[in-house]
Order: sequence, then C-alpha cells, then structure tokens
Amino acid sequence: MKNKHLVSLLTLASVCLSAGAENDGTNLWFQNKANNVANVTLKTKESATTNIAVRELKNAWGGGSVTLARAPKKGMKQDAFTINQKGGNVTITSPSDAGLMYGAYHILRLEQTLGKDAYRDTLFTETPEHDLRLLNHWDNLNGTVERGYAGKSIFWGDKPQSFINTKTRTALTAARTAIESYARANASVGINGAVINNVNASPKMLSDSVLTMVKAYADALRPYNIKVYLAVNFSSPVVLDGLKTADPLDKDVQKWWTKKAKEIYAKIPDFGGFLVKANSEGQPGPMDFGRTHADGANMLAKALKPFGGIVMWRAFVYSPSDPDRAKQAYIEFKDLDSKFMDNVIIQIKNGPIDFQPREPYSPLFGAMPKTQEMAELQITQEYLGHSNHICFLGTMWEEFLNDIKKYANYTDNLKGYKYRAIAGVANVGDDANFCGNTMAQANWYAFGRLAWNSNLTSKAIAHEWVSQNIGKDNKACKTVEDILLMSRETVVDYMMPLGFHHIFAEGHHYGPQPWQNNPGQRADWQCVYYHRADAKGVGFDRTVKTGSGATAQYPAAFGNMVENINTCPDKYLLWFHHADWNHKCQTGRTLWNEMCYRYQNGLNGAREMLRKWNSTEPYIDTRLFNDIQEKMHIQVRDAEWWKDACLNYFQTFSHQPIPATTEPPVHSLNEVKRVRLGITNYENPSAKLLNSRR
Repeated sequence: MKNKHLVSLLTLASVCLSAGAENDGTNLWFQNKANNVANVTLKTKESATTNIAVRELKNAWGGGSVTLARAPKKGMKQDAFTINQKGGNVTITSPSDAGLMYGAYHILRLEQTLGKDAYRDTLFTETPEHDLRLLNHWDNLNGTVERGYAGKSIFWGDKPQSFINTKTRTALTAARTAIESYARANASVGINGAVINNVNASPKMLSDSVLTMVKAYADALRPYNIKVYLAVNFSSPVVLDGLKTADPLDKDVQKWWTKKAKEIYAKIPDFGGFLVKANSEGQPGPMDFGRTHADGANMLAKALKPFGGIVMWRAFVYSPSDPDRAKQAYIEFKDLDSKFMDNVIIQIKNGPIDFQPREPYSPLFGAMPKTQEMAELQITQEYLGHSNHICFLGTMWEEFLNDIKKYANYTDNLKGYKYRAIAGVANVGDDANFCGNTMAQANWYAFGRLAWNSNLTSKAIAHEWVSQNIGKDNKACKTVEDILLMSRETVVDYMMPLGFHHIFAEGHHYGPQPWQNNPGQRADWQCVYYHRADAKGVGFDRTVKTGSGATAQYPAAFGNMVENINTCPDKYLLWFHHADWNHKCQTGRTLWNEMCYRYQNGLNGAREMLRKWNSTEPYIDTRLFNDIQEKMHIQVRDAEWWKDACLNYFQTFSHQPIPATTEPPVHSLNEVKRVRLGITNYENPSAKLLNSRR
C-alpha cells in the first residue's frame, strides 16, 4: 500500500508543538529546527564530510561551543570518536573526518535523548563494534524491490539517468534529494556501506553503462562515509562477454574477473566489494562446475584484493540433499573452514531457515573459527506483516545477538577478524517516508545502532527513537515505547508461537497457509514439511535421538538444552521437537491449550497496541494518527485471521476442544482456506492488500 502523503511518525515532536504541522516523512528522525545558535569551530582541514558535521551542529545543536578536531590516537579505530565536555563546551576528536561526523550526530542524539546536563563535564569514547555496517538492498534494475513494501527503488528504474543527467535539473534535484536524505539517515546511526542491488543479481550490473550510474551514487554517498558494494551474478562472464564457462578454476574466467575489478576501481577507487548469492534458489555458482564455495569466493577475492575489496559470500543455501533444510548451511560450509582468503566473509542469516518471526540462531555461527563470519538481519518485514503490521525488530535482534554471544563466542570471534561486519536487508523505497509504514523507520534506526554497539538494549533504542521524534516528556512517549517493545512478541504469538515456522502462504509470505502441500513440488517448499502435524502431536523433530540430528550442529551448551524436551524453552519447542498434544509446557498448560492461549494472547496484544495508539490521539497529527490507526486495524483483523486459520486447522489433528479462555474462531476452516490473505504481487509497488474477506 503506497503512502506518498503519509506524515512521518518521526514528526511527532513538531506535531505536538505546532498544531497542523505536517511532514511527508523525508525528515526521518531529524526533527530539530535550525537555530543558528551553536558556535562550531573546525580544527582540521575542511572536507565534504566535516562540512556535514558542521552543518548538522549549526542546524540542530541547542547552543554552546563545539570544537571538531582531528586527533590520531594509537589503537583508536578510524570511525571512533571522543567527546569531552567541560562547562558546556564540547570537543569532539577523532582520527578521521568520518569519526567527527559520527561524533556530531552522537551529541545531537544525546541532547535529544538525555539533555545536555546528562553528560556535562564528561569524557568518553565511542568505538564501533563492527567495522563494516551495511545495508543490503534487494533492488532490481527495473525499479522493483524484492520483498520491498515502500514503493519503487530509490536507485534504479528511471532514476539513474535523471540522477546523472545535468540537463534534467528537476529530476536531478529530486533524485539527489532522496539519495542525500537516505545517506544522512544512514550516517546518523553509523551505517557505512550499501549494496545497492538485489542478491538475485542481474549480470547487467557489471555492464559499463550501469557502472557509470554506480559511480554517480558512490560519489553522492562518499561524503557521508558510505561505500558502495554490488551484488554480482556468478555467470556474468558468460552473459556479458560470451565466455563458454563461469568455472572459477578456468584461467579465462579468472582473467575476466580481474579485468572487471580493474574497470570498477578505475571508476570508483573506494568501491567496497561484492556480495554473492550462489548455488541457492536457482542462482548460478561454483558448484555448477563441481567446485566449492571456497573456490568461487576466492576467485573473486583474488581479483578484488589488490584494491582492498572484499567478498561477502552468502551462506543462504538449501537443497533436497538432506531431509532437514535447517542443516544445509552448516553441511555445505563447515568443512570449508580455513579454505577462504582473508578478504572473504561468510554472510549468515540470523536463523537456519529464512528470517522467520522467531528462529534459534544459525549453528554456523562460531562453527568456522578460522573463517570470518558476519550476521545478516532482515529489516524489511517479509515474514512479519509487511508494511501493514507494527513490529519493532530491536527485540528480535537483541535476542539473537545475546544468544550468539553466549553460545557461539561471537564477541571473541569478532576481535580476531580482519573485517568485523554486519548487514541488514533494507526496507527502503521511494515512498515519502522511505519505509511504507512510519513505525518501520524504527527498525532501520535500530539496525544502525546495534551495528555500532550490539550491547544496546532494545528498550534503550526504542527510547532513543521515541525521544528524538516525540520528545522526552510528552504523554505519548511512554505509550509509543510500550507499543514498540510489545509488538514483535505479539506478532510471534498470533502468527507462529512455540517454535512454529514457515507456515505462511507461499509466494508473498503474508497470511497463514499451514495446510499448503502442493503435489509435485519439493518437500521443503511445503508448510506441512515444517509443522508435521498428526494425531499424536506437532512439530519438527530435530533431536539426535529420534529426529534429524540438527541439535548436534550446536555447541553442547545450547544443543543439549534444546535436545531435551523438558529443558527446551517453549519458544523453540516445535522447532526442535514433535511434541505430543498433551505435552506439558513450561507454563503448566498442555501443548494444545498453550497453543490456544498464545494465539489468543497475540490477538489480545494487537488489540492492546491499537488501544494504546488510540490514547495518543490528542498528541498526534491527525493525518498521521489516522494512518497508523488504519494499519493497526488491519493488523488486528489479520491477527484474528491467523488465530482462526491455525487453530481451526490444527484442531483437525488434536481433536481437542478450544478452551473457554480462548475466543471461538469467527471464521471457519473452509472460509480461511478459500481466501489467500496477502497481496497480489510483492514486487509490484502498486499492489494492494486483498480485502475480499472483509
């Protein structure tokens, strides 16, 4: 659903202060108005990046003196900065211009969040945990965005030509304004890289005409310390220049990639490198020629290495070779440990399946101690209600990061890596508010903050975001924070509680379809493959004793815990166990009664979020309030649909009554089977929600 005239939630500060004030969302979380009070002194050579820092401080700093100074310090990262405040005068020092810019954004954030008095007469240093903090865009050259719910691509379609064509001044200005707003938002939370095209990459991305456009974007993003990266298609030599093979051990193929790397760096000297999806979901790769992932990654890495470029090789692979899809990445990559060059990073989705509302962490984390790994998180809500549902992902990522620190030595491993990296699959489109739902901007913000500091809590991040957009004292602030913090668990409960996973409608991944089982298709493309419901119970048995053995892929501390049904947390119960309908959950309820309770709890949570939002009406711009309220009404109705579909369907196996504490289904099983709750085409930005059931 397009929201071209949507007023951003991030305008709440000005909305609350000025009745009738409106904003189309492009300001994101930058709400302070220029006051021209700040006295900013630059004690280093002026650059495009330092100019940004000075401009931001002059436009938004609440007064006083700020000094920006380059100060190299042994052992200090280039992006790090030190803030020293004495008597209201602030000095920001850093080894780099980028660090000064990050420091400027940080004190503006502190002022908005805590007030200047909260850090008066202090001295502290901020150091990013990850050196490479990237967004992955799934944008196609034709302007569509795969799993994008905020309009068309801000990079592709008809935009590149207008971006670089100085004769079309109006289009040029509009295109550059969008890119600069995007860059500013990223820089403010420390994001310093962007893969600007889809991992399902077109070979045309490496054509000379497209690389000219990529250069223009690199030039525009560079002042904000954002490097450009490209996703590449492994068959590019064959498609673009007619080579007979793409075999990574073929000398002509190697020469082709070496030449292409030189061409790219001649245009873009600070080009970041390649992201590769290979031998997954039909994408070509080295295994097509009997080679390994290491063979393919190293060929590209060798071509990029002289220029300082990196290869991010995705571990999202699955094939019918093992009866448990969750084991595939570990099986294909574990034995390749130590085989990759030092400018290769294995990019791993947070969970072993595919960005589900809740997954245990991928066992590949920490399983390759001699190989650099990076996490891939999904900001766009592919499996979380798209742009219709409010779902703050900070809580999901906090849970994931805590687990890999506890069980997979994530923090210690990072310290040993040459490149410490993390990526988020972006939700950015050309809608006025960039995200399709103004609340979803909080997820973009949260990713950037966690990429910088993974020890931040989701509660602290939610408070930051709300404080910058509503204010610290407004009555609506606490309410909006509460909505954000309860939202993800609410979505899990009304969609797939207790370890359920991948019971979405095929294709668009929006509504429920647990009965989906298409004859002739591979088993792991069917919903019944994942829940395996029968008269005895439900869930995927991944234990060593009786199941697929996936628990053995984890370190003992985690694997032993989830192997035993009595110690497996309820949130992962059906992920790892085929549990009896009368199994007693940790709450004391039977599995069937707990399932009914969770679906009802999710529906109640969606209703409570709506009630809370309604209470903010006196403080929220009318257009904004109505828009978010409309989305929350959709979310409540969808939650009811999910509850009715799943309980009706699984009741045909449990043969147990729905307990009195759970509302009886409003819709019959036949009714929910007749309607595919979802959208007509997720790649069509003008696609509308199907409302035939309403």
